[in-house]
Amino acid sequence: TTPEARGRALAEANCSTCHAVGATGDSPYAPAPPFRVIAATLDVDGLAEAFAEGIEVGHRGARQMPAFELEPAQIDDLLAYLKSLAP
Repeated sequence: TTPEARGRALAEANCSTCHAVGATGDSPYAPAPPFRVIAATLDVDGLAEAFAEGIEVGHRGARQMPAFELEPAQIDDLLAYLKSLAP
C-alpha cells in the first residue's frame, strides 16, 4: 500500500464526516473545507507539526473539529495524500 492510499484511508476514517476528502465533491459539513482546497491553499508540509502536537481549529459552529494527535508514520501518509490532491 502506498503512503497516499494509507493517508486517504486515514482521512476517510477520521475526517470524511465533515470534510470532502476526495478530489471532487462538497464537504458534508459546509464550513469544513474540502481537503483539495486545504492542499491548494496551505503549506501542506507546515501541517506536520500541527498534526504531531494535536491539530486544533478554533471556530464556532454546530460541529467542532476534535483534537487529533497522529503518529509520525500517519502524519507522513496524510501529508502524502494531501499533496496528491494539490493542483
